[in-house]
Amino acid sequence: MDRTERFYRIRRRLIEKGALTRREIEEDLEISHATFKRDIEYLRDRLNVPIVWSRERQAYVLDPDAELAELPGVWFSPAEVYALLEIDHLLDTLGSGLLGSQLEPLRTRLRALLERGDLGHREIRRRIRILTLGTRRVNRDVFEALSLALLGRKQLFIRHQKRGDGGITERMVSPQRLVHYRYNWYLDAWCHVRRDLRVFAVDAIRQARVDQAAAREIDDAELDRVLGAGYGIFAGAETETAVLRFRPDSARWVADEVWHSQQVGRIESDGSYVLELPYSREPELVMDLLRHGAGVEVLAPPGLRAKVAAELAAAARQYA
Repeated sequence: MDRTERFYRIRRRLIEKGALTRREIEEDLEISHATFKRDIEYLRDRLNVPIVWSRERQAYVLDPDAELAELPGVWFSPAEVYALLEIDHLLDTLGSGLLGSQLEPLRTRLRALLERGDLGHREIRRRIRILTLGTRRVNRDVFEALSLALLGRKQLFIRHQKRGDGGITERMVSPQRLVHYRYNWYLDAWCHVRRDLRVFAVDAIRQARVDQAAAREIDDAELDRVLGAGYGIFAGAETETAVLRFRPDSARWVADEVWHSQQVGRIESDGSYVLELPYSREPELVMDLLRHGAGVEVLAPPGLRAKVAAELAAAARQYA
């Protein structure tokens, strides 16, 4: 029986029986005297359950003059702890500077919520670490302009640096949503120059200015159809299917990973893992495949196979 169950059972038995001795609690829950003392103190001091010692009955009872509140019910699963710490991290990265005063009340409420859990916020932060390697710096002025245009439903002028050749492009866009993906920020927007949906890395936006023209609205279903169809952040409605085979030693890791919501995977008789998934443009998929080195082979399509082979050959030549 875990700690949460013990708390609820002690409270319920006190309500049902009216009084419980130490021996009754310890035998019912099969716990030691030290655990019993910790549980009673936690229920009384942290969860405000009005447990008092009755000399008359020589047992623990609920104080009849105190209000009996419900237990808060906040004991977090691993996924919930991770989600709350992720939110806390995001607020921490944006908490200073221009957005600090607006975000601080939310951070205070979040940490109060974590404090109500089985362990306090500081203890959780000390024991559980979320490492954000690969995070790229975002200009706070740019981020604020994006946020104002996004929430105010205004068009936005941006100067954006292209990753390929370093050139600067100027665009007028209608922002649709900000996406935090792999510890970096991206802007999904309708580009009025290209007359199509585009994804812009926020860290590559060198300047942003809110325009007074109303933003063009794109339906959520259309955004998901175009930007959520392919693999990763390089999205598009037109997709191809990548067929990848991972060696048995790599398969033991990859078989438990989610690369795409529509992926299909199977374990072969030799222990290798074949993974099929849609992609629109290849850059991010190629980068993820290269980190597996000889542990993965692209079976299809031929263009993706040739691209990965060319990258591996170019890398090998640097070490020849």
